[in-house]
Amino acid sequence: MENYRKERTVDQPCPCPFPNLPSDTPEVRVKDGSKIRNLMRFALSRIEEKPASAEQPGTQEGSQVTAGSLEKLCRQIVFTGTGTSVSKAITCVEILKRRVHGLHQNTTLVHRTVQEVWEPLVPDAGLDSLTVSRNVPCIWVLLSRDSLDSNQPGYQAPGSFDALWAQALKEEAGAPRHSHKKKRVGTGTGRGKGMRKHPGRPGETRKSVGHARGGHE
Repeated sequence: MENYRKERTVDQPCPCPFPNLPSDTPEVRVKDGSKIRNLMRFALSRIEEKPASAEQPGTQEGSQVTAGSLEKLCRQIVFTGTGTSVSKAITCVEILKRRVHGLHQNTTLVHRTVQEVWEPLVPDAGLDSLTVSRNVPCIWVLLSRDSLDSNQPGYQAPGSFDALWAQALKEEAGAPRHSHKKKRVGTGTGRGKGMRKHPGRPGETRKSVGHARGGHE
């Protein structure tokens, strides 16, 4: 590909894997350049039960829903992230679950097709344009105040994450702790301070130089 340059990238549409969602369900699309505080401000304004804030109307980052409909709270919200933004989407989900208790979760992992169009560096070299298709991982997370189907593979009940951490901490506290300090083992080549055998007289010992002269070290 040294004779080509990437001209553009086209993301193929990925339909929502959660059927029968209400039409007013907001979809938060997490991207690499999205800021978590902006995403969470919008998500909390749609699902957290609190008095409406006096924020200026506008479109929040990562969503297609305008702030004109922020007065009505939603029962469900969807987070989605593709490629490197998957971890950021998971972070937003966990923050929202700790802020709004009692949310049911359903997680689905799919692959999204991304097409890259490559053009030759020298148009007159006789090279054709290339279209490369890549499948990148994509995560969809549905958070709902209402109960979801517990038979789904990605279902997670409210509070199950906290119980998992509590069990992990309990097991860690009961596990024996091993010391990481290494015991120094002599190699036999250093000079000790105690009594040692004289190399020329087997069976005999000699004192250190300071004691042999009657002085102090």
